[in-house]
Amino acid sequence: MAEEMKCLTQEPSEHMLVMDNDISQIPLLAGFVDRIADQTGIDMATAMGINLALEEAVTNVMLYAYPKDQKGAVHLKAILKPDSIEFVLWDAGVPFDPTKAPKADITLSVEERAIGGLGIHLVRNIMDDVSYKHEDGMNILTMIKNIK
Repeated sequence: MAEEMKCLTQEPSEHMLVMDNDISQIPLLAGFVDRIADQTGIDMATAMGINLALEEAVTNVMLYAYPKDQKGAVHLKAILKPDSIEFVLWDAGVPFDPTKAPKADITLSVEERAIGGLGIHLVRNIMDDVSYKHEDGMNILTMIKNIK
């Protein structure tokens, strides 16, 4: 039975996590990723990378999507497919397309580098595909991680 849990079926399955835009909820992501890792059988290094990318994306939403002191929700859905995991992150905050952010110049020293931009750099490098759209008043960031 445990082995059956570690392989994906041909039918996609979904996991959902809804958080308040409160940075103290970031630790919820670790349990979310652990459940996905258990079901898919991905290795620890891949799971840790996914967790880091999701933490960066969710943290940016929580810190910048909503005006200060405004409550809002941050939704994260994971769609498990036979050869990939699709993460869809959405919020009703201020429209912002992180895929349009300039690439971080990691060749510069810390003193020379502009503040910000490393989070989306990590997301771009950990995930295999990242896309954004603004639809029906929602920011929708889709991140795909290939697992086979």
